[in-house]
Amino acid sequence: MDFPGAHILSIEQFQREDIERMFRTADRMEPYAQRTRLTRVLEGAILGNMFFEASTRTRISFGSAFNLLGGEVRESVGMDSSSLIKGESLEDTARVLSGFSDVICMRHPESGSVARFASASRVPVLNGGDGSNEHPSQALLDLYTIEKELQARGRKIDGLRVAMIGDLKYGRTVHSLCKLLSLYKGIQVVLVSPTELLMPEEIIALLREAGHRVTITEKLEESLAQVDIVYSTRIQEERFTDRAVADSYRGRFRLNQAIYTKHCDPNTVIMHPLPRDSRAEANELDRDLDENPNLAIFRQTDNGLLVRMALFALILDVAHLVEKHEQAIHWHNPRLLTPTDEQ
Repeated sequence: MDFPGAHILSIEQFQREDIERMFRTADRMEPYAQRTRLTRVLEGAILGNMFFEASTRTRISFGSAFNLLGGEVRESVGMDSSSLIKGESLEDTARVLSGFSDVICMRHPESGSVARFASASRVPVLNGGDGSNEHPSQALLDLYTIEKELQARGRKIDGLRVAMIGDLKYGRTVHSLCKLLSLYKGIQVVLVSPTELLMPEEIIALLREAGHRVTITEKLEESLAQVDIVYSTRIQEERFTDRAVADSYRGRFRLNQAIYTKHCDPNTVIMHPLPRDSRAEANELDRDLDENPNLAIFRQTDNGLLVRMALFALILDVAHLVEKHEQAIHWHNPRLLTPTDEQ
């Protein structure tokens, strides 16, 4: 794909070579994300962060990524604080806000809404999640995490064995991730969910058409054996019309350290798009996993910053300029102190 000036609306825009280019750009962003080097390559540029649905990680991650490249961020949070509540159309909102920004990131509760917004925007628009449809940057950071975790084990994404667990019907992150995996070879995917929350048939068909082996089951424990990645998802109560129905699924696919030790290979990586529901009645990933070195959920969020920095750098066509507009940071970042430094 041609990155400069592009909207990022769907994973379907990407070919494998696009993903590999973006991941190598993300690799180069690490010293800037860790604050050991400084760049102002986007100085003067403005990101419009338009989040019409609740978000913490995605919103702040996009904003931080833009700031770390030297740009400024303007935000609108919640439907009630926007003119949409007054009846303004998405198209009119896009025409106005694109006059204030150089790039826009948008989240909205309705599927297809970000594409509508982008159709009227004069600047690139990134989909921060549109209903139960897609969440492209989350899928990209998930795949980037998978690549890095497998590299540490001497493996590649081709030949990956992954179990996806929980709400696969409404979980837009797994929808987008499966679309990305269809670009790779020899993947084995185990889909673990109640029948009512099964992965959409079109996603299953896409995986099978790509030549991947897909297994569908409701049995958690036997699905954990001999996989490289366990990807757990939250029951998304906000997607259900009846809260009681959402509650009925809570805790059915709980993973804790005892289950992990008994059924998983020692190096099986645990992932989750976050937020994880830590309430006792849900607790899809038990807190007793927090000391497990294979719990990668916080490495995912760190990787998300790198991926979003890479997206901005490529879309605004400054990736080749980053290292020409940098300087070393001479202050000590407390997060990066070594044991020697601490002494």
